[in-house]
Amino acid sequence: MKHHLPSLDALKVFEAAARHLSFSLAAQELCLTKGAVSYQIRKLEDSLDCALFRRAVRQVYLTEAGQQLLQTAQQLFAELDRTLERIAPADSGTDVTIGATTYVATRWLLPRIAEFNERHPEISILLQHSVNDDDFRLQEVDFAIRWCAMEDQNRRSRPLEMPMSLYPVCSPRLLERAAGLGSDARLAADALAQAPLDATPLLCEVRNFDLWDAWYSDGERPMPNPRRYIADSNVRAQAAIDGLGWTLADAMMQVEIDRGQLVSPFARSLDGYGYALQVAPGRYVNQGAAELRNWLIEQA
Repeated sequence: MKHHLPSLDALKVFEAAARHLSFSLAAQELCLTKGAVSYQIRKLEDSLDCALFRRAVRQVYLTEAGQQLLQTAQQLFAELDRTLERIAPADSGTDVTIGATTYVATRWLLPRIAEFNERHPEISILLQHSVNDDDFRLQEVDFAIRWCAMEDQNRRSRPLEMPMSLYPVCSPRLLERAAGLGSDARLAADALAQAPLDATPLLCEVRNFDLWDAWYSDGERPMPNPRRYIADSNVRAQAAIDGLGWTLADAMMQVEIDRGQLVSPFARSLDGYGYALQVAPGRYVNQGAAELRNWLIEQA
């Protein structure tokens, strides 16, 4: 049967944006850019030849047409979820897909999965490591464990939060080579932005999201240190161990500090960040995924 319905992707984007009354929160929930959300909404409005949102400064509101479409879309998605749950194969409850970086997987998740599998050997677990990629979609995994800001407003999809402070670490060799200091040195935070340590590189994840100045936080000047950009957290940790620069560590790097591979000479830490277990709103969760998710929450 021929139909003239808009694309399912466009309707999903509209439903999220309308539910949050925010393109930004919809983008975060769907793991899209804000521009991609705006584009999908604009295409949907063009195809329907009517406005679904009224734009204001830092806020959007639903038009009457938008309110009608939201009500119908939510009813249809709920009915579709119920149908998919009914027709799911009988063995689907034994397969679980988790989104997590290799950093989180090796340092936190895998030891817990090993213990869980001893109790539930019938459940098969697949790890997807592309959670930081632009095209990652939360709906494609049973749940994800991702690094994020704890104050984020979109918290309804987080059944578990693990706040972790960030603090600078480097190899003992770098501290000795750059400033003639031993591994037991204790320094004021501003020492990293002053000679001779201001010449030591700071390791960063991406160019447009630099937390070093937030850690330094003198309210005026950015840190003068050169930056080196390494996207993978495990590679950044190894680069710090090899003396290539400083990295902002969290509690998952305590093993390297205990072994003496890294030192932490500063008392100041940056709070407000950590890891969250995230579930796509409305996603059907099979029995195995629910058991593993609840067990991880208990363990944490």
